[in-house]
Amino acid sequence: METQVRTPLMIFMQPQRLVVPLFQRPYVWSQESQWEPLWDDVTRVAERVLARPNEQHQPHFLGAVVLQQIQKQTGLMQERTIIDGQQRLTTLQLLLDALHAELSAANATAPAARLEPLVANGGPFCTKPEDRFKVWPTNRDRAAFNAVMGATPPVDYEAVGHAGERMVEAHRFFSEQARDWLVSKGGVEVQTRAAAIERVVRELLQMVVIGLAVDENAQEIFETLNARGAQLTAADLIKNFVFQRLLEANAHVESVYEGKWREFETAFWEAEIGVGRLRYPRSSLFLNHWLVARTGKEVVAREVFDRFKRYATHESNVTMLELTDQIHRASGVYRQFITAAETHAGPIDRLGLFGYRTGVLESEVIKPLVLCLLDPEQPRIPDVQFTKALDVLESWLVRRMLVRATTKNYNQVVSEIVALLRGPDRLQAGETIERFLSGQSSGSRYWPDDDELREELAALLAYKRLGRGRLRMVLEAIEDYKRGWREGRTGLGDERVARDKYAIEHVMPRKWTTHWPPSEGADSDADRDRLIHTFGNLTLLTERLNSKVSNGPWLGERGKRAGLNDHDVFFLNRELVNDTPEAWTDNAIRQRTRALAEIIVKIWPVPAGHKSEFSRDKAAPRRHHVGLEDLISAGFLATGAPVFERLKKSTDPVGVVLADGRIEIHGETFANPKQAATSLRGRPTNGWWYLLVQVSPRRSLRDVWREYVASLSVDAEEDVDEDGEDDEG
Repeated sequence: METQVRTPLMIFMQPQRLVVPLFQRPYVWSQESQWEPLWDDVTRVAERVLARPNEQHQPHFLGAVVLQQIQKQTGLMQERTIIDGQQRLTTLQLLLDALHAELSAANATAPAARLEPLVANGGPFCTKPEDRFKVWPTNRDRAAFNAVMGATPPVDYEAVGHAGERMVEAHRFFSEQARDWLVSKGGVEVQTRAAAIERVVRELLQMVVIGLAVDENAQEIFETLNARGAQLTAADLIKNFVFQRLLEANAHVESVYEGKWREFETAFWEAEIGVGRLRYPRSSLFLNHWLVARTGKEVVAREVFDRFKRYATHESNVTMLELTDQIHRASGVYRQFITAAETHAGPIDRLGLFGYRTGVLESEVIKPLVLCLLDPEQPRIPDVQFTKALDVLESWLVRRMLVRATTKNYNQVVSEIVALLRGPDRLQAGETIERFLSGQSSGSRYWPDDDELREELAALLAYKRLGRGRLRMVLEAIEDYKRGWREGRTGLGDERVARDKYAIEHVMPRKWTTHWPPSEGADSDADRDRLIHTFGNLTLLTERLNSKVSNGPWLGERGKRAGLNDHDVFFLNRELVNDTPEAWTDNAIRQRTRALAEIIVKIWPVPAGHKSEFSRDKAAPRRHHVGLEDLISAGFLATGAPVFERLKKSTDPVGVVLADGRIEIHGETFANPKQAATSLRGRPTNGWWYLLVQVSPRRSLRDVWREYVASLSVDAEEDVDEDGEDDEG
């Protein structure tokens, strides 16, 4: 066995074929979980190269692969079997080929020529057509891989065929991203950017390549490499470094540990926090956020320890003892912010409310900015400017969430704002942040204006497109507004509505066909099915209505209007009952949607006269079809996970989830959950709801799907919300 660190140049330059064995699972990597993070890593390193072209740059590590030599006759092209790492190697080939095509289209001929040998074996070495490919996937993926990798640039993806196949979609994704990145600074910079990104993908990515001889036991080595062991966290590594330096300085380490560091080993700091599909101890996340707040530079999780060492040694300009004091003071600010955000009832200050709302948005990324705003080592920001900073940031985040703009590059935006606030503009923080965000025009940064927000909210299927927590948070804010919490004024009773507590209810029920016939000339059934999920048909309740009331007619003692009237503690419901005494109609929903949109515009305002410079494509955004294979790829669902029937008393599994996202039930394989559940029940059934992955406590495939979608903030489309008995509303 030979272990070496290799770049893509070293791995792919020589004529060879890396073959995926037939028994391995098909290609399952996805945009949200793997392609996008990989592209972000590539461009992050490329931006460093552009900023400091003459410096030596730290390579980005991609992980390990295991390759085993195949015995070949002398003179034939070398072949190796991919024992571990086929997803990574295949994705690299798709990225390199797509980038090569875009460099060629941009007339960056030299960088393109340097990439070509990394994706194609030379003709003299090939005896079969497929020999030209450096990586040759398993049977199921070969047709799509051959089609897209063999397409002549510029690639016409519709002509390539294999619509929806991950090989094709990955190539398309990297092609689109590369094209946008190359021209993002204008035509004059294209050649410079082309050379930088070509250098990164050839020389500044690294993998550990474990090479096995023909006769070595590949399975034993594979199992050993994938065995789970305890790993040191960033906080562990930093702690060791800090106290080693304190020992060298003859500090009283025991008193420093007890007074400044021991708290990091308590339950609060050791709690694991989800960031996307990964989980980190809160202490490690805090140190990551603290570094961003101190440097104004983006720091990714795997670089926290190295970045801390560099900051402590060369940039902090204080002793390790004083640095430890600063970390301790900052940790108090961090903890206070989190604790205030978790207060879901009773009084809450503006910072706590900001923490709650950004927590619902799952914006861990905003915490470095909070640390910067409250940095005990920096001049205190005046209250007016501090409050304005929170208002501006919250408006930017919420508006982007409502128009479903990408969260990509939020880390970079935050680090740039931090850099501004570490300069002379700190005392004008609110004005500074407002000016910065107002001036952004790219899709990953712009601040949606009022017209765009109104247009989006008019048609937004809020119940389907927004996570329950996010939808509830917006309805809570509307209720607060109606109670008088607006423009800095205190509302009635001096208390906001309780947070993260109340049920979301459809006014016109989803099962509307029994008691809610459309009026003459009304929209089609399909249009109404969409309309009932818009904001105008949603409200909050202190507790869920009885299902007969919830699905009953508008009028009558047991009707929906009477049921809402029983919950008139909310202004939202009081107005519904008072304003529509006779009927709740499609037009009433539309009118209320427009009215609520006007309130949302006021709750989260933009500067007077603000117009987004970014021009969104007004066509419906391409939504992601999220299947079981995505959940498996992202680590939310394990291959071989048992599935159970919801309505059966038996706790014995009825099937298992396969590696490619299919489900095997009693020896028969089904393409998706609906097919599997329909087979079990003998009638059409929503399998996402019906099939459980855990009996006690009950956890369905739909629950896993929602966790995945919420973690990545994707605009997903699937039938997971239909006919579910445990739905809200």
